[in-house]
Amino acid sequence: MHDTIWQTIENLARWFNDHDEQHGLAPQEQWTMQVLKIAEETGEASQAVIGARGTNPRKGDSHNWSDVHSEVADVVITGMVALYRMRPNDAADYLHRQLADKAGKFLPTVPTDPEQPSETP
Repeated sequence: MHDTIWQTIENLARWFNDHDEQHGLAPQEQWTMQVLKIAEETGEASQAVIGARGTNPRKGDSHNWSDVHSEVADVVITGMVALYRMRPNDAADYLHRQLADKAGKFLPTVPTDPEQPSETP
């Protein structure tokens, strides 16, 4: 499944790269726009939470938790596409290393390879 996910991310990244190149955007401009897209998706996830909680009296219960799940997935996908666009040669490995490093700061025992069982005394 890991390979299928990253193959789809690669296909999306290439499609966006081609689109942006046709519009004359240099790579760093493309990356900037992709990071801004992450912010946009995060805002949509926030809006969905507010709607699911019904805390905006003007809009009421405008969303449900399924909408929130969908918006959070959009944030994750957009972030993965951004990472791939910036690091096409090693995005999956880079994310893997970052996950291990970040998790290692919070979890008592994190294996270097999440697919390998951790050694516990």
